[in-house]
Order: sequence, then C-alpha cells, then structure tokens
Amino acid sequence: MPQDVLFDIPFDTPVSPHLEYARERHLRWVWERGLVRSEAGFEEYRSWDLSEAAARTYPHASADDMVVLMNWFSLAFLFDDQFDAGRPDRAERIAEVARELIATPLRPAGTPPRVVCPITLAWVEVWAGLAEGMSLTWQTRFAASWGRFLVAHCEEVDLAARGLEGTLGLAAYTGFRRRTVGIHHSIDAGERSRRFEVPPAAMAHPLMERMRDLAADTIGFMNDIHSFERERRRGDGHNLIAVLHRERGCSWQEAADEAYRMTAGCLDEYMELEARVPVMCEELGLDAGQRERVWMGVEAIRGWINGNYEWALTTGRYAAAKEGPVATAELAGRGSVDDLLTV
Repeated sequence: MPQDVLFDIPFDTPVSPHLEYARERHLRWVWERGLVRSEAGFEEYRSWDLSEAAARTYPHASADDMVVLMNWFSLAFLFDDQFDAGRPDRAERIAEVARELIATPLRPAGTPPRVVCPITLAWVEVWAGLAEGMSLTWQTRFAASWGRFLVAHCEEVDLAARGLEGTLGLAAYTGFRRRTVGIHHSIDAGERSRRFEVPPAAMAHPLMERMRDLAADTIGFMNDIHSFERERRRGDGHNLIAVLHRERGCSWQEAADEAYRMTAGCLDEYMELEARVPVMCEELGLDAGQRERVWMGVEAIRGWINGNYEWALTTGRYAAAKEGPVATAELAGRGSVDDLLTV
C-alpha cells in the first residue's frame, strides 16, 4: 500500500546529469570501504539506489562533488539501520559511534577517529570533502544540525532497546520526527553541492527557520508513509501511521489517510511561506547577489522535498515484499544484513 502513495507537489526539480558517472564510483567506494560486507548486503544496498536520491536532491553538484555526496548518503542510511532489536546491548555501541560521528566535524579535517569502525573511518574521509571550501559558519551550522540528528537517532535506539518503542504520543512524535529525519543538515549540504552559502541574516530569519522545519515535517511524514511496510516488517513503531493507529484506535487505512492529510497540510503551509521570501529579502535589505543566494537556498529545500519523494516511490529500500537474508534480517528487527559497528 504506502510506497505507491502519490502526493501533489506543486513544483518540479531537475536530476543531475552525472548520475551514472557518480553511481559507478560510489558503489565501488562503498565496497572498498567495507560499508557492505556481504554479497547479500551489497545487492540490497544497490536496490536502494541512494545514488538516484543524491542525484535528485543535489542536481546542481559537479560530477566529483556528486560522488562525495553519494558517499555521505551511504553513511547516514547504513548507520541508521545498525540497531538490532534482538540485541538491545547494541544501543550503547551505537551511542559510542554516534558520539564519534558528531565529533568529527569539530576536529581538524582528516583527524583519525578515536572509535574505529567502517562508518567512522569513512566519515573522516567524507567530511574532509564536504567541508572543503566552505566557511567556518557553514561548517558549524552543518555540524550542529548533524549532531541533533545523531542524538535523536540514539534516543530512538534507546527507546527501542528499553522496549519503549512506539510509546510516544502524536504531539511528542511529530517533534521527535523532525529531528530524526535529518533534513536540516541535508539542506545545508545543498549549499555545499553548489558551493554557495545563504546569507546568515536570511538563515536566521523566522521565515526561513519555519520553512526548513516544515520541509523536515513534510519529508519525514512522506517517508513514514512510503516506508511503512518495511518498518512494520521490522516491528518499528516510530512511524506516523503506527502512532496514529495506536493513539486514535483507528484502522490502518484510516491512520494512513490521516497521515496523508497531515503531510499535505505541511506542504501547503510551506508553499504559503515560500511565497513570502521576497518580502523577507526586502525587509533584510539584501542586495541582488544575496537574494540570488537566498533563492538557491530555497531551491535546496525544494530539491529535497521533491527529489526525496520521487526516489521514495521506486527505491528497493521500501519494497513491500523481500526475500532471503534481507527479509530474515528485517523480520528479526534489523535494518541491515551486515554489521558495520565492528572493525
């Protein structure tokens, strides 16, 4: 049911012309860095086609920068899948690795990790590429958003390890989902993809802050709808449909319908605020060059809303039916065939 749910997004976004070039290099990098450790894990990862997700969300990146962005995507998605419901003791290891991932952008580029595993080693390499040429202001903003995302991920894992997964009410869940979806730093990376920076005054304006929050809500809820079958298979209660089903005592279809209405409402509000961006620029007294960079920042948000949506409709990550080692792992409460938290 949910993966084929369609939304009416009132704008189109381009796709990078460098998709095939970057995909080949990215998949080789993932294997060489040990981010997949088995043939089954590699085939499952290929089916996700994160390369297409990056090509849709960062369509203006150069060919080489697209490889860097694809490599970064792999770390975030693969780390997200490392918790094993059958081994709650893994929560502490995940927190240890997450702390290392948070610290990396706060150290001099290239500093070896103190906690060593495939993900931390790869992140040192990827962060050096992402940070290159960007101001300390941007690096600090990205690091803060990245850190909030990873802390929220650890909170999610901890709830599951303590048997409290799926206990958040709707109000608490919506705020929690805004952090776990990881969109703020992903939009920040849109600036790196085109090597520009949104003027700090615009980035700090309440209008831009609200637009970014609404983009996170829209994308997070869309993701919950499209990934519902996979998460139900894993027994994952951190999903908007599951929260609505439990809290309101309604059917699964009624919960899915309400999740759809909530998502569409977030998108409608985002579009209303986007129309006010020229007024914000006037209010801040921005010149033509600064206004252009603000609009590029808006395009980065649009790229994530529509690009992620288009990718989610076809990715194998959210497929309703799976077989073999992948299905076995997911039914056991794992998101990944391979263990990436050990050396």
